[in-house]
Amino acid sequence: MLTPPKKIVIASRESALAMWQARHIQARLQTLYPNMQVEILGMTTTGDQILDSPLARIGGKGLFVKELEQALQDGRADLAVHSMKDVPMNLPDGFLLAATSEREDPRDAFVSNHYQTLEQLPAGSIVGTSSLRRQSQLMARRPDLKIESLRGNLQTRLRKLDENHYAAIILAAAGLIRLGLESRIAGLIDPTLSIPAVGQGALAIEIKAGRDDIAALLAPLNHPETEACVRAERAMSRTLSGSCTVPLGAFATITHDTISMTGFVASVDGKRMVKAEVQGDPKQADSLGKHLAEKLVYQGADKILAELEH
Repeated sequence: MLTPPKKIVIASRESALAMWQARHIQARLQTLYPNMQVEILGMTTTGDQILDSPLARIGGKGLFVKELEQALQDGRADLAVHSMKDVPMNLPDGFLLAATSEREDPRDAFVSNHYQTLEQLPAGSIVGTSSLRRQSQLMARRPDLKIESLRGNLQTRLRKLDENHYAAIILAAAGLIRLGLESRIAGLIDPTLSIPAVGQGALAIEIKAGRDDIAALLAPLNHPETEACVRAERAMSRTLSGSCTVPLGAFATITHDTISMTGFVASVDGKRMVKAEVQGDPKQADSLGKHLAEKLVYQGADKILAELEH
C-alpha cells in the first residue's frame, strides 16, 4: 500500500483565474485528506509574459504549461492545475493527466456594455478575442465585424472593454463564473453557434509519470463523464494535429450513456468551414474522436489545415 505524503505542492500560474483553480483543487484535497499539508506554488509562464502578440504567432497555449511541468520535473511541485483548453494535445514524455474535474459551463460568453447579442452589434464594430476558433466562427456569422486580438488575464480584458477599445469581447463563460463575474455576461452563445474549445470549462491535473502516490490521491477528483467527453474532444484535435494555431473546436456531451460530439475546422476568415457529428459509447471516447476527425477530413478539413500551414 502506498504511503500518502505529508505535504503536496500544487504548481499554478499566478493569474487570478489560475489561482482560483489551484485553490479549488487545494480545498478539495484538504477536505479529502485533512491531515495533509497542501501548498500552492505560483509561477509566471512565458505565455503570461508575452502579451503583445497573438498566441498562435508565439507558439500556442503550451506556453502556459511548460514552466509548471519543469516544476514537476525537478520536484518543486507534485501536481499542476491547468485549464484543460490550455493543455497541448500531446504531453511531453514523462507526464500524464491524472484527473479531469467536473466541467463548468463550457459555452463562450458574449460580453458587452452596450449590446445584448452578437446580432445587435452595428456593422464595423470591433470585437476582441484571443482565439482563432472564435474568430473564424464570428466571421462566418458576421463578416461585417472587425476582429482584433485581445490578450491578457481576465481583468485586463474586461478593463480594455470598459475603456471602449472594443464594442464587445468573447470570453469563456467558465472563467467569468469561477471569479464571480457572471454579471458581466451579456449573453451565453449556444454551442451550436460557437463550438467551444477542446476541453473548455474543465480543469486538468497533471503529474509526473511514475508518481503513483499522487495519482492515487487525485483519483477521487476525477469526473468520469467529463473525462470521457474531454478525451473524445482531444482525440479529434490530436488526429487533426490541432492547436491554437488552428481554428477548430469540438464539444461532447453524454446523455443516457451515449456521447454526442460536434466538431469543426475553418479558415481564419470563416469563409470555409466543415462540421460533423458523431455518437457512440463513452467507453470508446478516443475512437469516437478519431472518427469525427476522419469525417471532417472527408469533408475537406485536411485541405483547410494544409492552407493554414502556408
